[in-house]
Amino acid sequence: MLKDINFNGLRYFEAVVRLGKVSQAAEELQVTTSAVSQQIRLLEQQFGVLLFRRRNRRLIPTEEGERLYNATSKAFRLMTDVQSAIVRQPQGRQFIMRVSPSFGVRWLGPRIKSFLEQNPNWAVRVDATPDFSDFETEIVDLDLRYGQETATGFHEVLVMQDFVMPMCAPSLLEKLREISDDPMEQIRKAQLIDSAKSVFRWDLWLNRYGGQSLSIPPLYQLRFDRSSMAIQLAADGAGVALESVVLAWRELSEGRLVPLSSQIDVIAYPAYRVVCPPRHTNRRIVRLFTEWVVEQGLEHMTEIRAFLKANGCRVVHEDGPASEGGSDGEKPARPEAQDPQ
Repeated sequence: MLKDINFNGLRYFEAVVRLGKVSQAAEELQVTTSAVSQQIRLLEQQFGVLLFRRRNRRLIPTEEGERLYNATSKAFRLMTDVQSAIVRQPQGRQFIMRVSPSFGVRWLGPRIKSFLEQNPNWAVRVDATPDFSDFETEIVDLDLRYGQETATGFHEVLVMQDFVMPMCAPSLLEKLREISDDPMEQIRKAQLIDSAKSVFRWDLWLNRYGGQSLSIPPLYQLRFDRSSMAIQLAADGAGVALESVVLAWRELSEGRLVPLSSQIDVIAYPAYRVVCPPRHTNRRIVRLFTEWVVEQGLEHMTEIRAFLKANGCRVVHEDGPASEGGSDGEKPARPEAQDPQ
């Protein structure tokens, strides 16, 4: 029962473990050393175990003390986060989102300035992390994530499709064309850059689109768990990457990457989504951001389609393949989405 927990004692205990000495804990807590020692004795009596052992004038937590400290420090951090959220801004004008690292840096980062200018009175925090939010225990307004699955029990809005195709540096393409005019033969001879946890990996793509000539996929030695790294290496001319046009847009638009061949279809499928609990849509800033990011997504898809058309590439639409994880190494999200970037 919560009424049986000595919260004051836990506060003193956490400080002693963190600082290593009763005297330093007492100084931080602005109490006497005897008060700290008394609370530690009360905790040990309550739990019926020793929580510390002495070593070189320092207090070292026992195994039981270490377990208690891990739980206590985690609980204190959570309580501190909640306290900060409550008092962080007048009227709570702070907006927190979580986004996958590559997508946050490569797509959202260059665009979010316009959203900040439209909403100058809001403090905006963006966490670029491969971890999906636990909306029940974390202070997050929404996730901007990648996936094809419907998020059961969650509100979600499709932001845009993704487009996947083989791409490489122009210098490498020239060398491959000297070998063969057949793009599948070029793939066979090229060094393939694999995004190890991507939705569309080379093995799947070759099996589905490579035809009989590539029924046995070639080996590839370059493998990364971040699309950003695979895209950079492809732009440096190290090999052919099967990657996201959305994420490689800067390199493609600047000509540092080019489609391997207009004979190879570009795969388009529903991808980036706003995901949050339905109750979060009551917040005006969540609605404003969702409207803004959907508009940005539509504009970018128009740019991508114009680029692909200019390069003679045909787009085919899919729902996307089944996959156990995303290309940033993420497990399926709580709303059963994947996040490759």
